[in-house]
Amino acid sequence: MATYKPKNILITGAAGFIASHVANRLVRTYPHYKIVVLDKLDYCSNLKNLNPSKSSPNFKFVKGDIASDDLTHVDNSFGNSFEFTKNNIYGTHVLLEACKVTGQIRRFIHVSTDEVYGETDEDASVGNHEASQLLPTNPYSATKAGAEMLVMAYGRSYGLPVITTRGNNVYGPNQFPEKLIPKFMLLAMNGKPLPIHGDGSNVRSYLYCEDVAEAFEVVLHKGEVNHVYNIGTTRERRVIDVANDISKLFGTDPDSTIQFVENRPFNDQRYFLDDQKLKKLGWSELTTWEEGLRKTMEWYTENPDWWGDVTGALLPHPRMLMMPGDRLCDNCDDDHKDVADGNQTFTVVTPSGDNKTPFKFLIYGKTGWLGGLLGKLCEKQGIPYEYGKGRLEDRASVMADIRSVKPTHVFNAAGVTGRPNVDWCESHKTETIRANVAGTLTLADVCRENGLLMMNFATGCIFEYDAAHPEGSGIGFKEEDKPNFTGSFYSKTKAMVEELLREYDNVCTLRVRMPISSDLNNPRNFITKISRYNKVVNIPNSMTILDELLPISIEMAKRNLRGVWNFTNPGVVSHNEILEMYKSYIEPSFKWSNFTLEEQAKVIVAPRSNNEMDGAKLSKEFPEMLPIKESLIKYVFEPNKRT
Repeated sequence: MATYKPKNILITGAAGFIASHVANRLVRTYPHYKIVVLDKLDYCSNLKNLNPSKSSPNFKFVKGDIASDDLTHVDNSFGNSFEFTKNNIYGTHVLLEACKVTGQIRRFIHVSTDEVYGETDEDASVGNHEASQLLPTNPYSATKAGAEMLVMAYGRSYGLPVITTRGNNVYGPNQFPEKLIPKFMLLAMNGKPLPIHGDGSNVRSYLYCEDVAEAFEVVLHKGEVNHVYNIGTTRERRVIDVANDISKLFGTDPDSTIQFVENRPFNDQRYFLDDQKLKKLGWSELTTWEEGLRKTMEWYTENPDWWGDVTGALLPHPRMLMMPGDRLCDNCDDDHKDVADGNQTFTVVTPSGDNKTPFKFLIYGKTGWLGGLLGKLCEKQGIPYEYGKGRLEDRASVMADIRSVKPTHVFNAAGVTGRPNVDWCESHKTETIRANVAGTLTLADVCRENGLLMMNFATGCIFEYDAAHPEGSGIGFKEEDKPNFTGSFYSKTKAMVEELLREYDNVCTLRVRMPISSDLNNPRNFITKISRYNKVVNIPNSMTILDELLPISIEMAKRNLRGVWNFTNPGVVSHNEILEMYKSYIEPSFKWSNFTLEEQAKVIVAPRSNNEMDGAKLSKEFPEMLPIKESLIKYVFEPNKRT
């Protein structure tokens, strides 16, 4: 596993709880790293948190504001959510832009939260993985999700080498006592009741701060650019269980100590993470709950005045807490994590001159037409890539490819289209199923398991003109339409696997139709095919100009687009119109004749699909894309024109 070695590190929000533990750990462990920390020093930050590093020659503190007063409190976000938008999103944007302008950033580690996934079902046995859909349930988590989108956008648009982390609750020494565990600690120390919102059945996962600091150390050195890493634990505890454990730790009776109070608004029941991806980098949770709780108790009993007068934070529903010299702040999220203290971000700076792309593609289909063209495009754009060696239906070999290549994206241009055409599939059904269905699904599943986006080249030959989409009407089949063409076994398998792939949120399905390229010698080129036929049908169809759309597929990968897309140029073109262009630009003496579908059926084994695809979705994302006839002229016929 490749290890990245930074030189200069900037940590924002570094006097906060988690960031201070990370900063102290890096300063202590890597004396040859230069660590600069920035913090505004608002109410939940404390310069004393950085005491272990102050005398180190590789440490420097700067008081400053990156234009963000990140509040990190959920309840407050409902009453003042515009402030969250300004702080979480604008502050992140300012930092991203600054990093882009410097051109010297080697790693931009953005610290997000598990709350962007939304509430986890109570009976779910598998946690949210890094490719899970983001479904924030309150303004706070929505702004954190928005900040993530900005980070992703700077990664794909400007090549900023970004990594995002999403973490569970964190506890330990130095934490401001508005949070659940330190709040209960201080209350128990003073013999006061422990207030629990609602019935205490809400489930949370807790990680000890030093384990989390180690997680960031691992992500910094071994994390892959453009990846997301969950920092979590599968060990869950109800809030009431936390109160019971702390009561017992202080030798008090939970039944007489715990006090149930009114629930706070929008108190999600559960957040549950899948942490396997980070574990594969070598990280693991080391501190047991009992040990971490004991260490935390010892620290608070030894440092009871660390935060000064915090009586306002210890109320069951704290609202107005004013710290000397700081802004007015509403405190209310008793069990939320401090992950975003001070808009926390880790930025690694090195001298300029390293303009390496943050992407690496794993491509399946080396011997195929599309796979070969994709490799050439990667070479042209300077994108590192490797072809997959494993067979798609062999899960172990696909896993081996991913471990070896360590891609950021996987392109599936493999599959069976028939030799020399789709009629072959009619007599080779088992082979067709194995490649087009089993292989594709296996690859999608392995990619999902590894948090990878899979760009899947599919087909639009799963539709045929019908009463709702009549030929010549301009009404095309949309991405959400159900396939209606079952004339060929090839199309049946493609329709089947496309429907199953809708269950995978890490797949981008591109429906290619009658692909055309500027290489008129390639036997798979639709123009090459029909120019060699004695007779052709004359039906308008949607088609894909590869010279224009394959580069778009790479851009779609960079944008992390997902779901189903009609991957054709806007509009339709008929066989005769193409051959007229062929005659005008390439071969003036070219002649052809037409026959009907009924006549065609006598010389082919399986019927062919004819349809128009609705291109609105792709055109909206890429408005510069040319209509089919204009694209044919620009990318195919003009370059091949014989004067």
